[in-house]
Amino acid sequence: MAIEVRIPTILRQYTDGQKAVEGNGNTLAELFADLETRHAGIRARLIDEANGAQLRRFVNVYLNDEDVRFLDGIDTKLSDGDNVTILPAVAGGSPAAKARPAGMA
Repeated sequence: MAIEVRIPTILRQYTDGQKAVEGNGNTLAELFADLETRHAGIRARLIDEANGAQLRRFVNVYLNDEDVRFLDGIDTKLSDGDNVTILPAVAGGSPAAKARPAGMA
């Protein structure tokens, strides 16, 4: 069973710069374990062992464009040909920053 996994820039150091890799597994947990066999260190960036082996708080994972947190999380079932996208959560801005008038960069 082949599943395409899209890798964000920040994690490409684990995939030798590849934007997408293939993996296998019947669940996300199995897929991440499979990826770890070829891309050592990537699983630890995705899974929080101290929190019951769940997804890290600031990592978003989508199965065919649907957030897995609204499915079964790490136990979400996968099928051949699925696409998994890993995205780091993005936060930013500053409470001290002032809004710029429209049209100013």
